[in-house]
Amino acid sequence: MAAVNRVHKLLESANIKLGNVVTDVMGVSGRAMLNALVAGERDPETLARFARGCLVPRVKALAETLRGTFTEHHGFLLRQILTQTDQLTALIAGCDARIVALMMDHEDALRRLQAIPGVGRRSAEVLISEIGVDMSRFTSAAQLASWARICPGTHQSAGKRRSTSTGVGNNWLRTTLLESAWAASHTRKSYLGAQYRRIAKRRGPKRAAIAVAHSILIIAFYLLRDQREYQDLGREYFDRVNVGKLRRYYARRLAELGCDVSRLAISA
Repeated sequence: MAAVNRVHKLLESANIKLGNVVTDVMGVSGRAMLNALVAGERDPETLARFARGCLVPRVKALAETLRGTFTEHHGFLLRQILTQTDQLTALIAGCDARIVALMMDHEDALRRLQAIPGVGRRSAEVLISEIGVDMSRFTSAAQLASWARICPGTHQSAGKRRSTSTGVGNNWLRTTLLESAWAASHTRKSYLGAQYRRIAKRRGPKRAAIAVAHSILIIAFYLLRDQREYQDLGREYFDRVNVGKLRRYYARRLAELGCDVSRLAISA
């Protein structure tokens, strides 16, 4: 949030490096120290004692970072920024409450979508708000992916197919799907995680993320259309469908490394 960045910049202008010790200056401990600064407290040791939780053992380090030249003018500016932050937080909370109320009729759909690796409640809410729950408007999952521009672009000329961008589609949907894809890429035992790692080795992480985002959208289509539960194929899926290919590959690699593979039975 821009307001939080302004807090960091203001503190640094007063030679206060609170961010070096406190991960979130707007957390419980950080906000208590900021409120004390606004109220007129300037003693570093006193300010450091507002630390809570895991910051308590680091009181001495906190006191050193709070030893600056914080003036009355800094306090005025900080009060304005904190007031703005509180107002924005209240507005966001109001929007969250409105979203929850509107999604009450779609709790089953939300639950199904959240079963997809990488998809949380907020991502599921965005998916439903952008594509709806009635999949009859799309003739197929491929049409939905094409409409959302989460599919490989086509550039064919003189019989040659060239790589191109996916095109411009629904930015809200695209951003959400990519965020979910990056989250899914960190899962170790899921099909989507295995798909990401498999493609990233050959095509790079960005193309792999687009491919996983495409898969998430296709999965969402079928979950919403058929009203069924998500069943993960597992990280071994690609090994199961390419057993013969993998055997030949590893046999060749062993031979290249000088191992005798003549006695191994390599099936197609």
